[in-house]
Parts: sequence; C-alpha cells; structure tokens
Amino acid sequence: MSNSEHSWKHAVAGCTAGLVSVLALHPLDVVKTRLQVQDGVAGVLPVYYGTRDALFRIVQDEGWRALYAGISPALLGAGLSWGIYFTAYNNAKMRWQGLRNEASLSAPLHLLSAAEAGCIVCLLTNPIWVIKTRLQLQRRAARLSNPYRGFGHAVRQIAKEEGFAGFYRGLLPSLLLVSHGAIQFMVYEELKKAASGPLMRDNDSKQPLNSLEISVIGAVSKLAASIVTYPSQVVRARIQQRQDQFRGVRYDSGLRTLQVTMRREGVRGLYKGLLPNVLRVMPQSAITFLIYEKVMQLLDNQIQWPA
Repeated sequence: MSNSEHSWKHAVAGCTAGLVSVLALHPLDVVKTRLQVQDGVAGVLPVYYGTRDALFRIVQDEGWRALYAGISPALLGAGLSWGIYFTAYNNAKMRWQGLRNEASLSAPLHLLSAAEAGCIVCLLTNPIWVIKTRLQLQRRAARLSNPYRGFGHAVRQIAKEEGFAGFYRGLLPSLLLVSHGAIQFMVYEELKKAASGPLMRDNDSKQPLNSLEISVIGAVSKLAASIVTYPSQVVRARIQQRQDQFRGVRYDSGLRTLQVTMRREGVRGLYKGLLPNVLRVMPQSAITFLIYEKVMQLLDNQIQWPA
C-alpha cells in the first residue's frame, strides 16, 4: 500500500467516523459543557442540578434545538480532527515501524505516535472548539448584548473583539489534553493486540475483530483516558467561555483557572460534567472506532489504486 493511498483512506475513515459520532451524541456534549462552567457565580445560564435536570431545563427553557447548539463547529471540528488524527497517527506509526524495522510497535511508541498526532490536531482545530464552546454556552432565553448568530458571525466577532489570540484561548489545557488521545490510542492498541492474540483467537490472529469487540475496546480506551485527563477539559471550557458574560470570576490562564477552581470548589469542581461526558464519550468512541475500522475495511476491499 502506497503512502498516498494509506493517508487518503485513513483520512476518509476518520472523518466519517467523527461526523457520525457527533451527530448521535451532541446533546450530551452541550450538557457537559454547561455543567463544566458552573462555578457558583451568577451568569447567563441557570443552575443545573445534574445531567437529567440540565437536559430537562434546556428543552423546557430553550426548546430541543438548544441541545444542538454549536453543532456546525462540532461537525466541522470532529470531521477535521478525526480525519487529521487518524492520518497523522498512522503515518507516525509507519515511520516508527520503518525506523525500527518492526511490524508491531510497543506501547510507548503507540503513545508517542498518538501524542504527535494530537499536537497537530490541537494546533489546527483549537479555533473551532472555542466557537463550539461559546455557542453551546449561549442561552437562547438570555438577553445578551451581542449574541453570536451562528458560526460565521462568531468568527467575525471574536476576530473583531479579541483578535487572533481569541481563537486560541484554552490552548495550553488543549495541549495537555493531547495526553488524552495518547492514552486512549495506547490503551486501544494494546487491547486490540490482546484481543487479536492467540489466547482470544484460538491461534488465528489474522481473524479480524468483530463489531462488538471493536466497540467495547473503543469505549474502554476512551473511559480510561477520560478519567485521567478530565480536569483539563473543565479548565479549557472555563477559559474558552465569553468572559464578559460570566462576571465575578475571570479565567484568564490555565494555572489561574486551576487555582481558582480548587480554592472555591475543591477537587469536585474539576470533575463537573463528568457523568454526561462519560455517557457521551464511551458510546461515541465505540461508534468512532467501529465506523473507522469498517470504513477502512470497505476501502481496502473496494478501492484498488494503480501501481
């Protein structure tokens, strides 16, 4: 398989997987983001008492469409992120395999390959996630002085009011969250290797994993990464929100946000929104990896590139 074919197929499979998973589970992402920024200071959002209450209140106060706030940047970001991630990750793995002349990499090299891919994705897509977060936190019923009317308007307003730096708010915790993807892919590869081994495959390691196995491995790898790195997500969400609409406490850097959150809310403050996040990311990851593997199989079987 040539490098061009390799990259193209991984990009298509990753992009498709990312888009489908976002469409299926976006409402839980909205709830997670709103819970993450609840710090006891009055703002444009009401107080939500957990995941179920947030879902009910959002629909009651703003209508079901509010559960899909920020869906445009979410779809764009997910498609680009997963497409770039899978491509960069597999290119990094191939490079290490070539350098070491090994068909199978160790867990540390899987970790390093995933971290490299994560940094690339982070630097390219951070502006999209800033816009997504702000649209998700924009309550329809609130009287805002200058609400964003959509993705394009948000881009123009951020550029006008905050300049280029506004699109890179939360970049440091985003870079720290590279460890999330690195941990996830390392666990995924190791579980996949174990599930494909002779103990699970009756000495037939060439037999592909079935849909259930891929889904379970994808979900477990995501859960492990989420629990370890979740505080960085809370810090990032608080930095990326519109500071002029959340008065009383300013979150202007990763370190200050961490200090303020710990002082005012304790460790629990760093895990706000964890439940809807787990409810979202486990099936989302299962869907993503399942679709990715199936699309790759389809492309490998159906598309033959000329030599």
